[in-house]
Amino acid sequence: MAIDLKAVEQLATDQSSLKAAASLAKPAKWSGVGGSADGALIWGECAGSGANPYRVMADLRDLGNKCTCPSRKFPCKHVLGLLWLNAEAIVPFAPADTPAWVSDWLGRRRGTSAARPANVAPSGDAKDLRAARALEAEAAEDPKDAARREAQAAKRNEETERAILDALDALEQWIGDQLRLGLAGFIDDATARCRRIAARLVDGKAAVLAGRIDELPSRLLALEAGDRPRGAVVELGKLVLLARAFRATPRDAEIRRAVATSETRETVLADPQALRVDTQWEVLAEQVQTRRDGLVSQTTWLLNLAAAGPRFAMLLDFFPASAGRRGSVFTPGVRFRGELVFYPSQQPLRALLVRRDAAEETLTLEWPAPDEVFSDALTRPLLAEPWTIDIPLLLPQGRFARDDAGHAWWRSGDGTATLPVASNAEGLLCGTDLTRTAAIWSGNRLTILAAQTPWGRIGSHD
Repeated sequence: MAIDLKAVEQLATDQSSLKAAASLAKPAKWSGVGGSADGALIWGECAGSGANPYRVMADLRDLGNKCTCPSRKFPCKHVLGLLWLNAEAIVPFAPADTPAWVSDWLGRRRGTSAARPANVAPSGDAKDLRAARALEAEAAEDPKDAARREAQAAKRNEETERAILDALDALEQWIGDQLRLGLAGFIDDATARCRRIAARLVDGKAAVLAGRIDELPSRLLALEAGDRPRGAVVELGKLVLLARAFRATPRDAEIRRAVATSETRETVLADPQALRVDTQWEVLAEQVQTRRDGLVSQTTWLLNLAAAGPRFAMLLDFFPASAGRRGSVFTPGVRFRGELVFYPSQQPLRALLVRRDAAEETLTLEWPAPDEVFSDALTRPLLAEPWTIDIPLLLPQGRFARDDAGHAWWRSGDGTATLPVASNAEGLLCGTDLTRTAAIWSGNRLTILAAQTPWGRIGSHD
């Protein structure tokens, strides 16, 4: 039997679990790796923070799995790491006698009183599976077991929250050290310094924030040399605001999403309070970025063509870089009717696609007009989430121009607003009257997604 990385990715509850699994998919982390003669069952012991390694096992027939670690994620990073080892054939899973701890788990899974070796095919697999499910249902109904599980979950949550708070204390101390030592030295050594504090945050279960800090040097280097000190102050200030917001409301889903982990897809879809919008959308652009943690982020930007609901939607997905380039299901410029459910937020943006109808190429709806003062569009999202990095904007009529140094700028048609552009305006964008422009404002530069002109739509690469 075999499993591929796509299946591992689909099992992961969030991108932080996938990132952690990637770091565990190394031979040095494992011992006692083996498998059953038919290849259906695999197991191994993974070194953890304690004296004894975690025992990890999985059944490739239905991807059932078990780990002895205390993680509240199912599957945990150790299970994902074991499956990753198998999918990439990083270590050999040589046929071996099934360890007693694996046989015990397999026996309980199948609802039998005695453990059954993995290389002996049982009779009546469907019957065994029904029996196992019945036993699980009975266990769930046991009040004592339920209370014990709730107490264990509460303890794990408390330990996780304490670990995050300790990591945030270390982060604020680190930021203070960078300011005390001087921004020039920080900018010159940003990669190494950020990597060290990011590792501390990963240990403290603040994986999302660690990823943000790991990417901070590349954001600074994208600026002009003279802008980097100001950019560093802004970035470090946003980190302090985010850390203090977490301390004030550690259970807030939006803040926790920016620090530790995102809700699972199932949690968002099952949330009756989640905002759902069923309307006509246009695919603006797709951004694919290989991150320093070995994952690839695939971001699809959508524009709401109707008046009701959030103006923009962002579909975000992650997959291992080793899996190769993934084909997109969206084509920039295509319009479709579909339903999206948004993650809880004061400024709803990240969403999940619930339903997508056939593409409607003949839709004649124009892009909506900006519905607020331009300066408000730049500042309003920061009042709700001051740690935000990227703000999607629908710019009013304007055009691109270059200064004497050759840098590109967007300028509004009435001449009251001018913003720098992340790259030179080339091709059809250069010198064209733009009736509407969809862009991302990062606080210091615009990244163009797409634009409307008197003679049609153009994308950022046209």
